[in-house]
Formats: sequence, C-alpha cells, structure tokens
Amino acid sequence: MQGTKENLGLTGMRLQFKAMRLAVKKLIPVFAFISPFLILYYFYPASFDMTWKGRTYYLFFTWLMVLETIISWEELEGDKFKKNIMKALLLLISCAIPTIYAVVTSYIGLNTSIIDFALQRGIDRDSAVRMPLAIEYLVFTVSLSLIILSEYGIEKLSKYSVSTFFLGIIGLVYLVDDLYPYGKFTPFQIVVPTTTQLAANILNAMGFRTSITMMVNPKYGSLTVLSVYNLQGNPLVGFGVGWPCAGVDSLLLYSTIVVLFLKKSSFSLKASIACFLVGAVVTYFINIIRIVSIFIIAINGGDWIKFHDYYGPLYSIIWITIYPLIILGTQSLRESWRLRKHLSRSQHLQRDLV
Repeated sequence: MQGTKENLGLTGMRLQFKAMRLAVKKLIPVFAFISPFLILYYFYPASFDMTWKGRTYYLFFTWLMVLETIISWEELEGDKFKKNIMKALLLLISCAIPTIYAVVTSYIGLNTSIIDFALQRGIDRDSAVRMPLAIEYLVFTVSLSLIILSEYGIEKLSKYSVSTFFLGIIGLVYLVDDLYPYGKFTPFQIVVPTTTQLAANILNAMGFRTSITMMVNPKYGSLTVLSVYNLQGNPLVGFGVGWPCAGVDSLLLYSTIVVLFLKKSSFSLKASIACFLVGAVVTYFINIIRIVSIFIIAINGGDWIKFHDYYGPLYSIIWITIYPLIILGTQSLRESWRLRKHLSRSQHLQRDLV
C-alpha cells in the first residue's frame, strides 16, 4: 500500500515536471527577448521613456507576445525538436540572435557603422542618428519569426502574427520617416490636412482662433501648419503637422492588429466589418485629440515635447492594444448569450412536451 502511494506521488511529480517543462518551452519566444531588452535598457535607459522613436513599444510588444501565447496555449506543442538535434540547434541560434544583436550594437559599435553608412548615402544627420533604432526593430521582427519557425514550424507562424506585425510595422514606419523625414513621404501626407482641420475645429470650439497654411520646405517637405491665436488675434503657438503627428502610424498599426484579431475570431463578416469601422473611427478621433492636447499644453507653457514623444503616442497605442481584448470579451459574451438562449429554448421545449 505504501509502495503504491509512493509510485502515485512519483507519477504526480513527473507529470508536474513535464507540465512545467512544456510551459517553459511555450514561453521561449518571450524569454528570448528579455535579455536583449535588459541590455538595451542598461545602455539606453532614456529610450524606454520615449514612445515615438523610442523603445517603449517593446513593452507593448512583450504584452502582445504573452497574450498570443496564452490564447494559443493548447495549440502550441513544444516537443517537436526534442528528437531533432538540428531543429534544437536552429532554435538555440534563433533565440540568441536578439541578444547577440543587442550586444554587438551596444559594445562593438554596430550602431555607429549604421549611422556612417546612412550619412554616406546622403541621409541628413538627424535621420541617420535614428536609423539604428529602425534597423533594430526590423532585426527583432525577423528574429521572432525565426524563433517561431524553428520551434513550431510555418503552420504556427500565424499564432504570433499580431506581435510580429506590430514590431515590423513600427520598424518600417521609423525607416520610412528616416529616409523621408517630416512631410517628405507624400502618400502618408494625404490624411494630414483633414486631420489638422478637425483639430482646428475643436480648438475653435474651445475659444481659440486658428489658421491653416501649407508649407513646402526642402528639408521638411510638405507640411500643414496649424497656428493658434487668442480672441484678440495675438499668436499663441504654431506647429507643422506631419504624417506621424497625424497618427498615420497608429492607423497602420490599428488596421493590421485588429484585422488579424478579427480573422481569429468567430465573428461574421458583417460583425467584423462593424468592429473594424468602429475601432477605426475611435483611433482616428484619438489622433485628433492628441494634436489638440499638444497645442493646449504648449499654450499653457507645459512640456509639449515630452508629451509629443511619449505621452501622446500612448493615447493611440493603449487603445489599439486594449481594443482586441474588448473584441475578445464581446465574443465571449456573445457566445455566452447564445448558450443561455439555447438552454432557455431547450427548457421551454421540455416543458411543452411535459
């Protein structure tokens, strides 16, 4: 009897150990980025206090990775490489790439080489200095894809599509802004005049006077300039609005992330379109509020630069990362409501039969 209890205890311990081992394997993509993020934080702590052209987005990226891992937990199998040494080696190399890149850029001076290369290609110094960050985002994007491919295969690549596209889009947006800074990338400038006009309308409703002019500058490209005056016509503040300020990057992020989440949901096409349009309108309106907030802070003598680089972008990014949870919550409530409705009908049928 005692031997049986001991065997049961050992079996339970083995099962617990196996469950823990599988859990660790499923969290490998998350663990692979902890070390490089800590290294980058050690060398560039101020960059984690900046959203635009900073590394605050890495926190949201980590959150999205964890969320996607939890959502796909039962579908992820981490034992495929157990009997394949080559797969295990490929996974090890893939997991090491982010850390190696962080070490090489921080210790060996790869960032300096990237800046020098950009300067040699005629990119202005301000943009060239920011170029390494865009490359870093793109390298981490490719690294995540390699980790998923080596651990699970191509069939599970879609399970991390949101976090992958999130990081990749930010890297591409940064790269475009470095190559064509301010208002030089005209395709993205299309939405700027309308966004600026709506922001001006809100400022007018708040008791200010505004004027909008178009500026074409060899360095800044095509910019929409919004100037704010008091009721006496005295100038208070004026800023040029480029496509990053108008929230084009957040609209791109929103479109990609929400479409991918809706694709994974059980919503009908009609419901998915409705969810997307509602969220898009909110995202666009948040960008307008962000522009208005920058002007109000500047008018009152606040640190509008800090708001522009950090707090302002958080308006959109917090909404974009929360909205998929709202979609999932709505889906859960919808399924629960359908189940209760089905049970209610079944109970009514049983009563009628009785």
